[in-house]
Amino acid sequence: MAKEKRPRGAGPKLEAYQILIRPLVTEKSMHLANRHKAFPFEVNPWATKLEIKAAVEEMFPDVMVAKVRTQNRLGKQRRFRFRMGRLSNWKKAIVTLRPESPPIPVF
Repeated sequence: MAKEKRPRGAGPKLEAYQILIRPLVTEKSMHLANRHKAFPFEVNPWATKLEIKAAVEEMFPDVMVAKVRTQNRLGKQRRFRFRMGRLSNWKKAIVTLRPESPPIPVF
């Protein structure tokens, strides 16, 4: 019995609802969505570009993804009472749709 081959450091197998954590709704994301058909999401840090593409197409059935760009964002330093703390690191994905694809309804 052969095991499923996964790239080194890819982490556990994730379901679509575990990959997309939340859409990032800001002024900049609205500009990207309206002008360039690019939609930013906060995603699971273990997710790869291919898994993110598959998750978006599974959760929004009419959507066709052209490309996915990812960024690993460092957590900011924050003050908690009299100490300095740190927020968690997180991963951001910008999903660009094909021209003939309808927009994602969340935005």
